[in-house]
Amino acid sequence: MSNIIYQLNEIKKRFSDEVFLSNKGLSNEVGIHVFCYEPKDEMLVRSYFADLINAQGQPFRIVECDLYKIFLRICEEKRILKGIPNMEKKKGSECLLKQLQKAVSPEAFVEKMKYEPHEHGDILLITGVGKVYPFMRSHNILDNIQHTFSDIPVVMLYPGAYNGQELSLFAEFEDGNYYRAFNMI
Repeated sequence: MSNIIYQLNEIKKRFSDEVFLSNKGLSNEVGIHVFCYEPKDEMLVRSYFADLINAQGQPFRIVECDLYKIFLRICEEKRILKGIPNMEKKKGSECLLKQLQKAVSPEAFVEKMKYEPHEHGDILLITGVGKVYPFMRSHNILDNIQHTFSDIPVVMLYPGAYNGQELSLFAEFEDGNYYRAFNMI
């Protein structure tokens, strides 16, 4: 069995674990977890989690938040989505990036991710990290999500590496420090 298949099967076991679902056993830390995988496995990981989200009879419920879809929704609501290609053409990619990072804050992402009530067995699954880069950096989301979802486990699917201190998107770009997350596997 390939390493990624083994890891995905381990994820399902963790998701079914009562200690994990209760967000306990973390020394009073917020239950934020990162599932790292090689970018080449993106489609397999997406497919696996899509099946897991739709599976019936599980002791958990996955609430997915795709960062890229949230980004597009925020841009649409601010009525800037249609103007993005034109702005990039006129002012360049660097200017566009700076303007979008100002217009779409990490707090706006977290606001779109909120839902109530959180129920026992809920797992917030953050996806789309690679798709939304460089407009939003994953460590900014993790920094801002802590208090909103402190009562349920949060799992970020991450196409890259996390060494317990630094995130490295696609194993190429340093995404920033985040010390409070736990590796899922």
